[in-house]
Amino acid sequence: MSEQLQFPEPVQGTVSIAAGEAAKADGMSTAAANTSIDWAEACAAAIEVMARRGVIFQAADLIAEGLVDEPDSPNRWGPAFLRASRAGVIEAAGVQQSRRATVHRSLCRAWQGTSAYREGRAA
Repeated sequence: MSEQLQFPEPVQGTVSIAAGEAAKADGMSTAAANTSIDWAEACAAAIEVMARRGVIFQAADLIAEGLVDEPDSPNRWGPAFLRASRAGVIEAAGVQQSRRATVHRSLCRAWQGTSAYREGRAA
């Protein structure tokens, strides 16, 4: 029986947070550029509806509530939530298991409307 080699610290050069963030930004940019305007607008409106309710929600809730259709690619969700977050509409509210059947209960970010947005003070 062999034992797994363990390193007490990441080996220099094997983990790059900056490279990971750059790859994420590139992927989000590509996804946003390839998202239909109609779906992006419908999703933004759906996020705003849930944000005004003041409840914690995830992408699956937008579909379950009939506020937006499933996108042609799951990569469309990230840019939609990022835009809403940067606009002050929503803020992260932890992590939950996804309720979307297509992702087998993987972890996803949960969101809630900001108090500023619910009070009409967001940008």
